[in-house]
Parts: sequence; C-alpha cells; structure tokens
Amino acid sequence: MTGFRLTTLLALSASALALAACGSSEVASPGEGDFGGGGGGTNPGGPTTPPPGTPAADCPTGFANVGLIANNTLRVCQLPQQINGALTVPLRAGTIYSISGRTSVGTDRGIDPAAPTAGSEQGILTIEAGVRIFASGGSDYLLVNRGSQLFAEGTATSPIVFTSRQNVEGTTNENSQGQWGGIVLAGRAPQANCQLTAPVTCTGTVEGTSAFYGGNTAADNSGRVRYVQIKFSGFEISSGNELQGLTLAGVGSGTTVEFVQVHNSSDDGIEIFGGNVNLRRVVITGADDDGMDTDTGWRGGAQFGIVTQRPAGTTSRSAGFEFSSAPASTPLANRYVSQPKMANWTLVGRNATIDAHTVAHFDTGTDSTIINSVFTSVAGSVAGCMAINDADTGTSGVTFNSVFMSCAVPYRPSNTALSTAAFTAGTNNTATGTSTLTAPSGTSLPNQTLTFINGANENAVTPANAPAVYPFFTATTYIGAVQNAADTWYTGWTCGLTSGATC
Repeated sequence: MTGFRLTTLLALSASALALAACGSSEVASPGEGDFGGGGGGTNPGGPTTPPPGTPAADCPTGFANVGLIANNTLRVCQLPQQINGALTVPLRAGTIYSISGRTSVGTDRGIDPAAPTAGSEQGILTIEAGVRIFASGGSDYLLVNRGSQLFAEGTATSPIVFTSRQNVEGTTNENSQGQWGGIVLAGRAPQANCQLTAPVTCTGTVEGTSAFYGGNTAADNSGRVRYVQIKFSGFEISSGNELQGLTLAGVGSGTTVEFVQVHNSSDDGIEIFGGNVNLRRVVITGADDDGMDTDTGWRGGAQFGIVTQRPAGTTSRSAGFEFSSAPASTPLANRYVSQPKMANWTLVGRNATIDAHTVAHFDTGTDSTIINSVFTSVAGSVAGCMAINDADTGTSGVTFNSVFMSCAVPYRPSNTALSTAAFTAGTNNTATGTSTLTAPSGTSLPNQTLTFINGANENAVTPANAPAVYPFFTATTYIGAVQNAADTWYTGWTCGLTSGATC
C-alpha cells in the first residue's frame, strides 16, 4: 500500500454505537456454513482424546460446534464474534478453530487507559501453542480493540497458525492469497493523525475496519504475539482500503511481536500505523504488495527480518520496505514524522521488468535509520535497490550505515540525486555490491527467491553498533538477517523455508 490512507476522526461518538453490540465470550456466533452436521454441544471438563485422524467429539465451553472439516478428521470450533472478558483457545486433539466475520476482542475503550470509555469492555484472548485457526472469506478477520489484549504464544516447534479454509482443505498452492482478512491490533500509542500535545482528543480508524486507534500512551500493551504464522490473508475492502496479513495500529512498546511469519498476503505483509511497537525475528514471504509498510508516524524498531517477494511482477509497485507518514502537503515542521529504525534485514526484491518501484522505498514524512542490512533483487530486475521519493524525507535525515546493496540498478533513476546523497553520507555502505547470498537447502516455495543467507561479500561488511542506534537492538558481528548456514533462527516455526515445512 502507498501513501496516507487513514481517516482522522474528531469524535468518538461512533464507538458508543458499537458498544451496544457487546456480547459474551460464552455466546456462540452463527456457524460458518457447510461443514456437515454440527451441534452446539460443549464439554466443560475437556474432551476424551480421540484416536489420531479422528475429530474431537465436541467443543470447549464458549465455542460453537459447527461441524467437521478436512475429510471429517477435525472438529471445527468457532470463536464468538465478540469476546469480552477472558477466553482461552486450548490445544486439543482432533480440533481446529475458526473465525467468522469481524471477530472482536473487547470493545473500544477509548484513548485514556485511566478513564476507559463508559460501557466499554476489555477482552483478553489467549491462544495456546500449536493451535490452528482458519477463516473462510475476506470479511473474516480478528480485531483486538484498544484496551484489550491478544496473547498468541506458540513455540519454536509448535507455532500458532492462522490460515484459510482452503489451506485446511488442501486446495491452496504457491499462488494462493487473499482468502481471508488477517489480524488487526489497535492500541493507544501516538500516531500522526493526532495532535502532538496532551490531551490527545482525536483518533483515527484502522484501514479495512471501523476500529479506532491512537492515543498518548507510548508504552501501551496489546499483548504478545510470538511464534505465529499468518497465511493466505489480506483482502481489498475497496480501492486503497485493504486488510493486511498483520496490521499494527497505534500499538505501544509494551507489546511483544517476535517470530512472526506472514505468507502470501494479497496486500502488505505487515503494516504499521503509528505507535511505538518494536518487532524482532520477522519473515515475510510472497506479499503481493509491500513486505513491511509503515504509515502515520511509527516510531519503533525492528531487528532481524527476511522479506522475499515473488520473482514475477512486471507492473507491481510493491517493495520490501515502503515507509511513509504525513502527506507532503503538510509542512515538515508540523508533521509527526515516522522514525522507523531497522537493523539486520535482508530484502530480496522481485524481477521487475519496468521501473515500477524499488526494493526499499522511502516516501513522505519519513526519518528512517537503516543499519546492518542487505538489499538485493533477482537477476534481470530493472527496479532500483533504493529510492527516496520525497525531498523532505531526503533532507530530514534518512540514515544508512553498513548497508549492502546488490541490484542491477542501485537507485531508482527518477530519484537518483536524493537517494545517492543519503546513501553515500553514511558509513560502510556498498551501493553496487555482488550478492553472495544463498538459499536454505530443501526449500519448498517454488515461486520465491529464497536467497537470504549471507555469503562472503555480505559478511565482509563491518556492522554498526546496533544498541547505540536504538536500545531495543542487540549487537551483532554481521549484517543481514542470517549470518550463515548455521544461523537457523527462522527454522521450525515457519513454513516454506526448509525441507518438509510446506505452506
């Protein structure tokens, strides 16, 4: 997605209407449809473990039993569409979970955590390691409202998987995408739609939803998302109004986001609207638009990230990074500019046969710091490795240190002057290097260029001192996301990157 796409709202009156629809975590929403004979039975005491390959007999309390799926081998237990209070999604043999429509955790509690909106309710959704949750269409998505929390914590060997019904039924392929909405976290951290001084009295709506986000709590805590796959998501609600794989809107630095893969989103992999959230250990494969997209004043950091795009894409404007904030028409002095801080990323761009975009794109109102990273594209691509597309962005201090670029065209031709000035002002940067990246053995994504493991040329670059740039970062002796073949932080919990780990 490009540009500034959020609508500023000066009043919260619409939220009061939404609050009238409050439900209970014990109330099951209507079924997903044609799963076969499902009843509403539940088992508060837990199920009897079924034999392997057979479905559970029932669903936990608080979930709707909507039948069977996957050749009648799994019981489908549907989450309620409104989750207030605490709800846990337990790992159970013979069970898979589903969401239908907008599935909301809590109701919007407003800007001020000390004075929640009257009548609002908090939701806390906990998902156990190994749980799989699917959705059936573009209007199905999970929304965590301001003041509520999601605790989705898998493990390195037992990730939590959010995916599509088609994937569960075995009908997806390497080109499948856009089969359900995605995940949205909304928080109370500052963003560019709001005034810069307290009291913050304005708010914005999250793209693709009617949910509110933003506030004045930089350390707001929306929970923990760890060891999670989000597959085949993203959906265009209308032109320029899309759901991503993972949307972080006004999410604060008290939130944990790490070890997250977004695979084959039909829009961006991850989009961040404002906030101060930090991310670590991110994998984005096959996004149809941008890998990592930031808007409306994100002021956080992200370390250790892999973005691989589809090799084809002759007319696509997608990029590995696309960073923007307030529109160029807003005077620079009055902007709440984005300040993304990125360390140890490896971006592998697609094969563009026209000058459509770049591997890393820096647009309006962005004061970025990029260190210890690798930008490259597949052979034959005419897209530049990097472009600064806005004069104010170029002069406001975009910083590159220890960045290795290997593209046939280092800078997008229409932006060469700004891009060259910013890149050459840094230290230990390489504009026209030769990639020695390699792929893991036994990879299983035939439409991906999975060369993201450092070789001799990448490892010859002296890294910057990452913690000195941003305290959230850890120090490394190398640039890029993956130092060598022995560096396997991305294995086990991801799909498609290693032998047998199909998506």
